[in-house]
Amino acid sequence: MRIIQSPEVFAFSLDAVLLADFTYVPIKKGRILDLCTGNGVIPLLISRRSYAHITGVEIQERLYDMAVRNVELNGLSEQIDMVHGDLKEMHEMLGNGGFDLVTCNPPYFTTPQKKEQNINEYLTIARHEIYCTLEDVVKSCSRLVRPGGKVAMVHRPGRLVDLLALFRKYKIEPKKMRLVYPKANKEANILLIEGIRDGKPDLKILPPLYAFDEQDNYTKELEEILYGKEK
Repeated sequence: MRIIQSPEVFAFSLDAVLLADFTYVPIKKGRILDLCTGNGVIPLLISRRSYAHITGVEIQERLYDMAVRNVELNGLSEQIDMVHGDLKEMHEMLGNGGFDLVTCNPPYFTTPQKKEQNINEYLTIARHEIYCTLEDVVKSCSRLVRPGGKVAMVHRPGRLVDLLALFRKYKIEPKKMRLVYPKANKEANILLIEGIRDGKPDLKILPPLYAFDEQDNYTKELEEILYGKEK
């Protein structure tokens, strides 16, 4: 798989790869939506696990154009389509409750002061809550996913309480969660969470995932996520 990206505009990170691996996907049919899709990396990765139709939504025109070219470059135009627009308006464009799965790698930082934002406008919008808050994201996910459908997100562990509260507020019941640690003796720096629209309470905490071993090499589990299992 070939993926166009630019360190000056957008380059996907481990977070996106982990979310694409962590989330449930309908295998043969259904509809999947990825909000804040950036250059389309999550739809591209999910397409390796599912035949379902996938739609990506991106508000930044240059990133949207990059995502469209990535889809074409990998010959996936029949399975994946991209929408240029604001996630807060997608229920008007795409309809309420039309998706079996909604994924999102949203901006992580609230950044109330201008001086705390990135100088690069593209990175500022991608990383900071400029065009949407975390509540906007969760509310949109709730509107767009069908009852019984799943919502999966990646975020920082420090926003866990906010996420749980917002999931409940918008009728997404948290069902599965995993924390990712740089090393065994470090604090978690990535949170993966999945919920079900109108689901029943029952949250499962999965075993921790460690990214690197003591020699600073990828752990075997992370290698398998990144490169696939050896046959």
